[in-house]
Amino acid sequence: MKIIVDGMGGDNAPSEIVKGVVDAVNDFNIEVILVGKEDIIEKELTKCKYPEDKIEILNATDVITNEDDPSLAIRRKRDSSMVVGLKALNEGLGDGFISAGSTGALLAGGLFIVKRIEGIERAALTTIYPTGKGVSLLVDAGANVDCKPEYLKQFAVMGSIYMENVMDRNNPKVGLVNIGAEESKGNQLTKETFNLLKKSDINFIGNIEGREIPSGNADVIVADGFVGNIVLKLTEGMAISIFDLLKSAFYENTKSKIGALLLKPQLKNINKMMDYREYGGAPLLGTKMPIVKAHGSSDALAIRNGIKQLMDFAEKDIIKIIEENMSLKN
Repeated sequence: MKIIVDGMGGDNAPSEIVKGVVDAVNDFNIEVILVGKEDIIEKELTKCKYPEDKIEILNATDVITNEDDPSLAIRRKRDSSMVVGLKALNEGLGDGFISAGSTGALLAGGLFIVKRIEGIERAALTTIYPTGKGVSLLVDAGANVDCKPEYLKQFAVMGSIYMENVMDRNNPKVGLVNIGAEESKGNQLTKETFNLLKKSDINFIGNIEGREIPSGNADVIVADGFVGNIVLKLTEGMAISIFDLLKSAFYENTKSKIGALLLKPQLKNINKMMDYREYGGAPLLGTKMPIVKAHGSSDALAIRNGIKQLMDFAEKDIIKIIEENMSLKN
């Protein structure tokens, strides 16, 4: 398997990107095309040990930043690491593409360069969401802030396919984010989406309220990108705040410090479960080739795990399953 990696995207590029690539090559015995400024990437690679025949550099002289307009950047910065990498993916030079760069630009590039699967009206950004029962899949996490009911139905089907085939969740339960559990609750979008999902072949369990999401009762959490992104960012903020409060409480006095010491292994496990780096990135569902968006602050561990996630995405042939799924053509 050959993975294409944007070597210049993200807050910690290129050093952490290169380290993550080397770790993935050494751990998974894959080939990687690192895209970016050749001289800079070569300098970083000299600091690492790896099979030299497993990593090649594809030179790209420009970089798309978060300050760039996503659509304009994809059109104008043709020699950027992201555009060059996506073009290489589209030309069949690799099995998948991962970038920690601009989310908006990656979405635009996925649509303009790689294109959508026939029958898919909107590609969706998904993310692994830690819950009390393991993990769920949140879709859409921010790619489509204005949606039609048919878009949400397709998100639900694609998310269900991903959860079942990549995360090994048999007959995954799909829930629609809403302000109440009753079928009559919500706005026009959620009401119409509810009716579509109820008639579909997926395992739709109905509406789920925000407070139910962390329980893990739904394997696939469906929302438009506006709501989904708020759910994601609120959860991230709450997790940080809770750990800060715990830290303050544990350092309050000698007794609490002893308690913290006794609970240290359990707290480490919880922290690991909530750590985005453990999950790698957010798959973009609906494009003709596998694409994963890594967190902008990704370090080597996040990139390594993001590559593993992308490998699973490609190996399970998710795109072919989506293409063949009749539910998307209704």
